[in-house]
Amino acid sequence: MTQSIIVQLGQCGNQIGCRFWDLALREYATINKSGVYNDSVSSFFRNVDSKIGNEGADLLVGSGRGKIRALKARAVLLDMEQGVVKQILDGPLGSLFDDSQLVTGVSGSGNNWAVGHHMYGAMYRDSIIDTVRRSAEKCDCLQCFFLLHSMGGGTGSGLGTMVLNQLRDEFPDVYRFTIAVYPSIDDDVITSPYNSVLAMKELTECADCVLPIENQSLMQLVKSASDKFPKKSHHPSSAMKAGSSLAAQSGSVDSKEKPFDSMNNIVANLMLNMTSSARFEGSLNVDINEISMNLVPFPRLHYLTSSLTPLYTTKDVRAPITRLDQIFSDAFSPEFQMINANPRHNLYLACALLLRGKVEVSDIRRNIDIWSSKLDFVYWNQQGWKTGLCSVPPVGVPYSLLTLANNTCIKDTMDNLRERFNRLYKRKAHIHHYTGVDGFEMDEFDQALTSLSSEIDEYRELNDSMGKRHQLVPRLKVYPVTSSLIL
Repeated sequence: MTQSIIVQLGQCGNQIGCRFWDLALREYATINKSGVYNDSVSSFFRNVDSKIGNEGADLLVGSGRGKIRALKARAVLLDMEQGVVKQILDGPLGSLFDDSQLVTGVSGSGNNWAVGHHMYGAMYRDSIIDTVRRSAEKCDCLQCFFLLHSMGGGTGSGLGTMVLNQLRDEFPDVYRFTIAVYPSIDDDVITSPYNSVLAMKELTECADCVLPIENQSLMQLVKSASDKFPKKSHHPSSAMKAGSSLAAQSGSVDSKEKPFDSMNNIVANLMLNMTSSARFEGSLNVDINEISMNLVPFPRLHYLTSSLTPLYTTKDVRAPITRLDQIFSDAFSPEFQMINANPRHNLYLACALLLRGKVEVSDIRRNIDIWSSKLDFVYWNQQGWKTGLCSVPPVGVPYSLLTLANNTCIKDTMDNLRERFNRLYKRKAHIHHYTGVDGFEMDEFDQALTSLSSEIDEYRELNDSMGKRHQLVPRLKVYPVTSSLIL
């Protein structure tokens, strides 16, 4: 069984990470009622016996029948302000982490990519890599880094992309998946277009896959889910029991919802569903490396749009059962996308359908046949479907569907970001805040803008081929050698 390390950066990344660890514990508590430390649990958690040695000792999975002693998250928490990280450590999930997993500052990055990337990047580079390396050494088979960060702030965008760059150099064989939260149009950080465009250049060059998520879309999804599913409808079997062996040492997870928890729960559920096939059994298991292999036809075009159905945001919910065919319909609807886009009106390069729960392969095949005639796939990959089926359903619902699509609709998100960048840049507004940081060069703005424009052009060129007939070059015919041709 493989392991993954979650790297949480900045306020946004650490808040999403907090929700992920909470929901992951709830999921394992529901499925693994005997409290056994097995391969599935080891994907994201270490099992530590604190009675051995001064710092405790990791207990291996072994036969998969050993009891859980104390769980430690396979995570690295980074922030240049201590506020959010301190809240996590002081909260009910605090026992999942120790000081060896933390790197924090005091003054923050001031919503400035250059401060996070160049100033704090140079200041904390060695300690961050040492922290990551310690976590990696405690994995039997490290397969993937998940980076959680925002694009609009200084630490998430700046320090986040510096860490991504270092992971590429230090761990070239380990996959790098980035879940990047893009700012809303009415974002209160004026310099967020600068930070986002500068960060995107690094994401394009250093990440294996990027899952862009827009704040505005998350807010719409939360509103939609709140309208459909009352918050008071709890699933009795999904509640974490006090004193559970999978709970934090304080006895239970936090029952009070904090601001943005509902939005962050959606992203956390996305991660749980994306990794479910790697953690649990199923008839069509999909490993993390298969996502990149099947959905990324060209190295730079690795931005994947996502949707998750049925949609729910609360921690313990009995969601009304949605018909299986309906969740496929919802998955391709613009109302369920995690960016403001309509993939049905754009071109698919490839699409993954990752299902969990009581679903038959025949149901998947039937819906693929239905939607193949409704969606436009690039002419050289007309059967560009990747399917996964995990037999373990999510907590509270009988089945779910996560779609990950490499779709040209992402060009609109990028184009909108470029337009907002240019409105500031053509007036050179706020430029001095960046050029005043040691190590930052003015050319970095132009290079980042050129990289983004190139990305938009590549997606747009592919999208322009939609609906056109292409004559495929016939394959070469091989004729057998006859005796009359032999000299």
